[in-house]
Amino acid sequence: MTPPSTAVLHQPLTLEFDYTRSLGPVLSQYMSGLAAKQVLGAVLSDGRVAVPPPEYDPVTHEQISRMRPVSDEGVVVTWSWVAEPLPDQPLDHPFAFALVLLDGADVPLLHAVDAGSPDAIRTGMRVRARWADERVGSVRDLASFEPAADTAPGPVPTGETSGAEGITMTSTPVRLAYDYAASPEESAFGRGLKEGRILAQACPVCHKVYVPPRGACPVDGVPTKDPIELPDTGIVTTFCIVNVPFLGQRITPPYVSAYVLLDGSDIAFLHLILGVDASEVRMGMRVKAVWRPEGERSYSMETISHFEPTGEPDAEYETYRRHL
Repeated sequence: MTPPSTAVLHQPLTLEFDYTRSLGPVLSQYMSGLAAKQVLGAVLSDGRVAVPPPEYDPVTHEQISRMRPVSDEGVVVTWSWVAEPLPDQPLDHPFAFALVLLDGADVPLLHAVDAGSPDAIRTGMRVRARWADERVGSVRDLASFEPAADTAPGPVPTGETSGAEGITMTSTPVRLAYDYAASPEESAFGRGLKEGRILAQACPVCHKVYVPPRGACPVDGVPTKDPIELPDTGIVTTFCIVNVPFLGQRITPPYVSAYVLLDGSDIAFLHLILGVDASEVRMGMRVKAVWRPEGERSYSMETISHFEPTGEPDAEYETYRRHL
């Protein structure tokens, strides 16, 4: 077993936000149709009908201008069983992801089929749409497909439509959960932070000192040397005054986000400058780390609450101009 002092640190992380976009004329028609329990396909230049509709013809690259309603029933072209659904997938119990060729369409649609078991689904079986009870103009309005009687296809809607464009915007929740494994150098850096120390790595060829550390020098491509401890003081190289509030913000604007070049290092890193009015922060200002209480420290840079001015004279521009 790897000794605890050298074991690689890891941490589960989740990145999530709502992605909002305007739909444009083609997808606006498609989403508006779904809200009305109608599936619309794009008529391509070669006469095929594609569902979901592309915004531009794949052959001519012209914008799609013709839309045609298709049936909400079809056949399974191919499928793959999902025994253990992940969070935010269409169904919270085992299901199949399948390519479904809707009656009246020429291009299959990828969607979920709620078949119950892998023995209950097969290529060629007929399925029908299961619509959401509350539809808002989203791809999830068509909640899933379910098995249908193996009968001949019903009547396919005919005619073309310019479609209504009642739904013009859509918001899609984006969520990425993963386990981040730090490198040995990053792990040593994290342990140092928890102990109230800042550890860096130096290149044995060009002697540049990197903090946060790197396993190899990006200039010479050689492994960096054993960790070296740096002081928790440095200078502000460049900075930005944050005036605009945003979702999840924990500090009331205005405040300063700055690149801090620690004494003895060759790479500046981004951190907060507090303890001084934002209008007084300047390039070359000498700053010192403000550490969180020992019981609140972790392996991350948040162990340093922020940097604040030391009151020392500003550094000369020539001493840091190469680090801007």
